[in-house]
Amino acid sequence: MTRFVDVHNMVKWVADTGPERIMAGMVDYLESDFRRWETFDKTPRVASHTPFGVIELMPTSDYETYGFKYVNGHPSNPARGYQTVTAFGVLADVHNGYPTFLSEMTVLTALRTAATSAMAAKALARPGSVTMAMIGSGSQAEFQTLAFRSTLGIDTLRIWDTDPDAMAKFVRNVAPLGFHVTVASSAADAVDGADVITTCTADKAQATILTADLVRPGVHINAIGGDCPGKTELEASILRSAGVFVEFAPQTRIEGEIQQLEPDFAVTELWQVLAGRAPGRIDDAQVTVFDSVGFAIEDFSALRYVRDAVSGTEYSVEIDLVASPGDPKDLFGLVGALSPVG
Repeated sequence: MTRFVDVHNMVKWVADTGPERIMAGMVDYLESDFRRWETFDKTPRVASHTPFGVIELMPTSDYETYGFKYVNGHPSNPARGYQTVTAFGVLADVHNGYPTFLSEMTVLTALRTAATSAMAAKALARPGSVTMAMIGSGSQAEFQTLAFRSTLGIDTLRIWDTDPDAMAKFVRNVAPLGFHVTVASSAADAVDGADVITTCTADKAQATILTADLVRPGVHINAIGGDCPGKTELEASILRSAGVFVEFAPQTRIEGEIQQLEPDFAVTELWQVLAGRAPGRIDDAQVTVFDSVGFAIEDFSALRYVRDAVSGTEYSVEIDLVASPGDPKDLFGLVGALSPVG
């Protein structure tokens, strides 16, 4: 049998436990897996691009457990009444290939994306950072704020979005949670005085959401919106003058902010910082950029965390996902007895 967390149980678990507490716990799992990065099988995601959006498979394995996520990205979906991103994920036992855990990942991806951002900022942002500019206040924004509070202590937010309704939604959701929120008049206004800048916009275009003249010394930029070919948010000159950190360079060079730059542009994979193999921030004046596109090991960590957290609780059920004939060589016998005669 395979353990399964459906949407109802995922939502109930998050509501009962609290998203901030969950993301703090997920950061621990992410850091643990990033530190053993070299033990994982790694490959860029398998993507099917169409004019409507992209559908991707994101696989990895630590040679004990295999995991993958199915995820889509369709920026025009909200205008048609659909979400931009939906997902589900699987863990399997490498020794026999049987799936052991299946989960919805639309909600879980939002949690793991924010937890990954917070993990990177914990390693790269200046100590004492309390103010974050959020450029783009869509479905990921609230998760980011909670993750950054749990990890860095961020309590002051300056937000900007071209959609006034999205900003109103964000304020409605976040203001009761104890944050100080300022609705800015522009991106320039939003980043004024910010210690951390998060860019998370949805348009599938090579946009310039943040220009170099808006970036003050010492800021940490959490660039998570540029996550597919042809989609960027930062002016290239920001990258050239910053320390740039990525998840898996071969994938980020195709999909991240650094797709704008030469193929040999120097970057540091974040796992090297967490494992003590490379320096992170080198001084208080350095601008650091986490050029995040999402990687399969993060989903692996998130699935492991949920699996462990809901084990033995009411938040998961067993499903009969794998056919199991009494004789493993006689699959037909499982169905043959049910076949009509004549």
